[in-house]
Amino acid sequence: MRWQMGHGNMTVLVTGGAGYIGSHMVLQLVDAGEKVVALDNLSTGFRWAVDPRAELVVGDIGDQDLVRAIVRKHSVDAIIHFAGSIVVPDSVADPLGYYNNNTVKSRALMEVAVSSGVKHFIFSSTAAVYGNPKENPVSEEAVPAPMSPYGSSKLMTEIMLADTGRAHGLRYVALRYFNVAGADPDGRSGQSTPRATHLIKVACETALGQRTHMEVFGRDYETPDGTCLRDYIHVRDLARAHMAALSYLRAGGQSDIFNCGYSKGYSVLQVIDAVKRVSGVDFEVRMAPRRAGDPAAIVAKSEKIRSVLGWVPELDNLDRIVTHALAWEDRLSELKRQAS
Repeated sequence: MRWQMGHGNMTVLVTGGAGYIGSHMVLQLVDAGEKVVALDNLSTGFRWAVDPRAELVVGDIGDQDLVRAIVRKHSVDAIIHFAGSIVVPDSVADPLGYYNNNTVKSRALMEVAVSSGVKHFIFSSTAAVYGNPKENPVSEEAVPAPMSPYGSSKLMTEIMLADTGRAHGLRYVALRYFNVAGADPDGRSGQSTPRATHLIKVACETALGQRTHMEVFGRDYETPDGTCLRDYIHVRDLARAHMAALSYLRAGGQSDIFNCGYSKGYSVLQVIDAVKRVSGVDFEVRMAPRRAGDPAAIVAKSEKIRSVLGWVPELDNLDRIVTHALAWEDRLSELKRQAS
């Protein structure tokens, strides 16, 4: 196949490469011998999170001249696009900020990809495009019905990708993530954002005494224990799903959309129990009202990514996800101590 010949000189551009999922993607790529450029404005990412084998460019994905220069200089053949804002309640409070960051800037990035001849585009989408699905597990065929500007901003990007692909031959994969959690098993990166809202991170911080207590938002959902039900996927398995998508596109695969989840749902209280069990710490949990934009339950149907991309999860286990997340929180405290 033709792409394999020039593939040695090709580079993968990872937007948001200094962030939580992006930094794990960079690790996965450089571990596989790929040439990588990470583009990040460091608004929520960290310079130290980018593996030194990759080149970090500090800048904005909406800066088309900068992106064009990177693509030209490094012979970029694929863009893996993570950069964006991800907090659902924030999107409800600041919809225009989310549409700018997630939709307008993605459009700018796609325009450069098309005009510069980038062949492959992998987009980090979200289960939030489904809203509160009528049935769980939810399949890629379900009609999207986002409940938050965050979900809508990602769905708009998917629509733009589909239209752009048809018009210009850009081949893409959109991966709809369910709840991403855990950390690099080798301790090289993890969820490092201060004031993060991810349940497993918050519970781990509370177990380690970094928070006095944590809150559960809503006890009156139509779920077995009244708390929200989610499908948690280990961040390394998610990065491996992107590797599978990249191989698929380079081998001539057609544009498509895939769920990234394990097809297993855990309630908020079950996750908190897992963190208490693994850490051996009992911590204070307070009940709080529901948050805007939170669906009751959302679990992935994941047959399609397994059959089409040949993705097989390796870390499909809640206790293991929690173990890696706890180890990362310890490591992060250490990094902060060294920095101060």
